[in-house]
Amino acid sequence: MATLMRETRALPGEIEVRSDDDGKRQVITGYAAVFGSYSQDLGGFVEIIKPGAFRQALAEDQDVRALIDHDSRLILGRTKSGTLRLTEDDRGLHYEIDVPDTQAGRDVVTSIRRGDISGSSFSFTVRGVDGDSWREEGDRVIRELRSVDLYDVSPVTYPAYKATDASATIRALRAARQSTTANSTASLRLRLIETCDDVR
Repeated sequence: MATLMRETRALPGEIEVRSDDDGKRQVITGYAAVFGSYSQDLGGFVEIIKPGAFRQALAEDQDVRALIDHDSRLILGRTKSGTLRLTEDDRGLHYEIDVPDTQAGRDVVTSIRRGDISGSSFSFTVRGVDGDSWREEGDRVIRELRSVDLYDVSPVTYPAYKATDASATIRALRAARQSTTANSTASLRLRLIETCDDVR
């Protein structure tokens, strides 16, 4: 069985800082993911997140962290401690982080308010064989994320899809060559791998 690879996806312009009336409690809020929106080209395919993709992970109370730029040394909150709250609504995966009184916390609030940090991101793995699906529409290969496990959400400096974001997916698909059965989805995945190999 192929080892699942952790992936990250980013979204620009979905982050802000809110303060209580007395200004003592600051909360970073935003959307780490939105449903029904196609990504940029991820190196041979585009991606769309389906409603319900985070439902199972949230129902299981997975221990998710809030980090700056996915850096585990720069932690802002955690679901287990109640300082990070995640919800899935009609729009996507919404988060709220109670900003800690640390250097990292103060710095990220300043950077968000200045507009230096302007996006959000999430880190995930696909849940099982039905966690994603692949199809072709014209000359496009489309991957649908249907169910994922969550690791962290992050305010990010570079909130844009990049081809390098797909490297974990491509490695995982390449590893799956030995274990996939001959069906249309597997065939599509293998053709995608060959396309990415040619690009590289």
